[in-house]
Amino acid sequence: MWSSSQSSNQQKQEQQQQQALRTLGMTSAISLATPKSIDIQRTKELEEVLKPYNVFESDEELNHRMEILSKLNALVKEWIREASVKRNMPPNVAENVGGKIYTFGSYRLGVHHKRADIDALCVAPRHIDRVDYFTSFFELLKQQEEVSDLRAVEEAFVPVIKMKFDGIEIDMLFARLALKEIPDTMDLKDDILLKNLDQKCVRSLNGCRVTDEILRLVPNIENFRLTLRAIKLWAKRHGIYSNALGYLGGVSWAMLVARTCQLYPNAVAATLVHKFFLVFSQWKWPQPVLLKQPDNVNLSYPVWDPRVNVADRYHLMPIITPAYPQQNSTFNVSLSTRTIMQEEFKQGLLITDEIMMGRATWDKLFEPPNFFSKYRHYLVLLACSATAEDQLEWCGLVESKIRHLIGNLERNQHITLAHVNPECFTDQETVVDSKHCAMWFIGLVFAKTENLNVDLTFDIQSFTNSVHRQAIQIKMLKDGMKIEARHVKKKQLSQYLSPSILKRERKTSNVPSTNVTPTPGSGTPPAERKAKRLRNGASPSPSPPPADASPLVLSNASTSEVLASTAAKKRAADAQDDPVNKKLRINEDCTSGLQAEDSPSNSIVVHCGEDSNSRFSLDDREPPGLDGVGGSADGDQPSEEGKGSVAEEEESIEDEEVGSRDSVVGSTNNNNRSHGPSPAPPGPSSSSSSSSSSPALNKEESRGTLHEEYVCT
Repeated sequence: MWSSSQSSNQQKQEQQQQQALRTLGMTSAISLATPKSIDIQRTKELEEVLKPYNVFESDEELNHRMEILSKLNALVKEWIREASVKRNMPPNVAENVGGKIYTFGSYRLGVHHKRADIDALCVAPRHIDRVDYFTSFFELLKQQEEVSDLRAVEEAFVPVIKMKFDGIEIDMLFARLALKEIPDTMDLKDDILLKNLDQKCVRSLNGCRVTDEILRLVPNIENFRLTLRAIKLWAKRHGIYSNALGYLGGVSWAMLVARTCQLYPNAVAATLVHKFFLVFSQWKWPQPVLLKQPDNVNLSYPVWDPRVNVADRYHLMPIITPAYPQQNSTFNVSLSTRTIMQEEFKQGLLITDEIMMGRATWDKLFEPPNFFSKYRHYLVLLACSATAEDQLEWCGLVESKIRHLIGNLERNQHITLAHVNPECFTDQETVVDSKHCAMWFIGLVFAKTENLNVDLTFDIQSFTNSVHRQAIQIKMLKDGMKIEARHVKKKQLSQYLSPSILKRERKTSNVPSTNVTPTPGSGTPPAERKAKRLRNGASPSPSPPPADASPLVLSNASTSEVLASTAAKKRAADAQDDPVNKKLRINEDCTSGLQAEDSPSNSIVVHCGEDSNSRFSLDDREPPGLDGVGGSADGDQPSEEGKGSVAEEEESIEDEEVGSRDSVVGSTNNNNRSHGPSPAPPGPSSSSSSSSSSPALNKEESRGTLHEEYVCT
């Protein structure tokens, strides 16, 4: 009798837990399956693979961070006490007004890696304002021996003080609450704390509030953390981790992983990584990702709501923060960056399919892509300064504006993709004379057009002008600060990058991948495939000829004669290629004129042949099986069992997306639908053709298209 009663109570508890899991998030879970022994084994393998990448900290390093935060907290209390006394507050009262340091971001989530920075927030009572923070507290930090590289960015969208404290980088924000005292036990979750605050304080508080809310909305924090570590490492290795450049930042990746955990609440990390790629490779953007029903708080702060805010309807990849005021964390995403991330999601799904079937190891997921052998045309953006201190500020400003250059290039009708590499490289001495110079590389894919000269002068000039205007406005511009943009071909990258980087890229690109679908004829050698294209009347794919050369006309000549003729023309073109003649320089006196040092015209003109977006040329031959995506180079396809595991959940994911859309308060009214249809999400038809590994943008899909799909309070 007693055992039967106990069993009944356990069943009730399990049912209550399952019910709680079903209702966690916007919709019910896709699967409540518990992990199998093989899933646990895969998770242990994943954890072992992550260790060499320094994603875990030792206990000593963790204690060091805690000591730093303790010292900072003591400094904040000391500063607030002294500032209060200067405002004629009695010393015994000033002793109790408090002040506190809160953390957020990767450190607060528990997923920071070795030598990672700490995102912190200084919270002060109402009689301490932001001017005090950037003056008296800034001076107090200057006096500390442990502080180095101290700089204030007061004009930023979210004002911040950046520094190194005892070797650890700290980004510290400031918020003043409308309270007399700040107790040590205060929780920032309460929405009423935002009442009567200015926008900068609300934005500063939002980081802590969002991070804490994410942790409250995941069913299992440990599984969430290990999964997020793996996804963040994958995103960084694949060059899609940068909010400033239009990819996703740390909080956006955390919310995507949190949504996956909500959909599979009982899954372990290995399964969650696989399901992450399954869900978001099929996600119908711009359908928003939400972790909870948006809060209805009437404090008059702007929130993400496409029914009310017209600008919100143009967001391409909305991921909405769960804390009030709800905001889109992916505002910077562009058509190019979204297309690149979607292709990476699909590739990640193919790789994790193989891993879960035992045909590959986790190392394969973290192999970096072959960016410097992927495109034939590149833009090199150089930011140079006279001193190291100036370069630190100048690089930060230029990097924050690069996404505007990507937008300019996307609007060029002849450019189908602009792929910026988030990694910042230091300049080789042979390129420019400046002691301090940083470089960013942008891969370009041009529309297939025969003998077309694409003038990028206006696109780049408008970008550089905006950077200089911003620098003048915030009084940052100094002598020696300049920007250059140069067009280079793939074979000219050795003038800008060290051989070790290019060798690493070539080594990665030459490894046969088991998840690349062979294009028609990929089983034949590259030379025979090119000859076949020539016989069919297509133009060859060497580097484009000089502008004054006549187009190559194919006749009944033999293939060998055509290839020989093409090679001769290519050598003539190589002799005339001079990267110095293809650069754009901003005068140091901040004028808007564009100068090309040795060029007769002040412009960057790219000559595009018919195969301008192809990876292949006669002197850059790739091994067979690498000119397409989607399957295996040797023709092997995932087993029917693997296909079924993916296909059986597609319907569940679609139902989840529809449920997410319908669950956001209300239904779309006639006024919203009158704005026009939502663009079809990019699928296989909008990706690149099999002859190019570079995804191509659907030019009909632009920011000017209104989306009827999302509805939000």
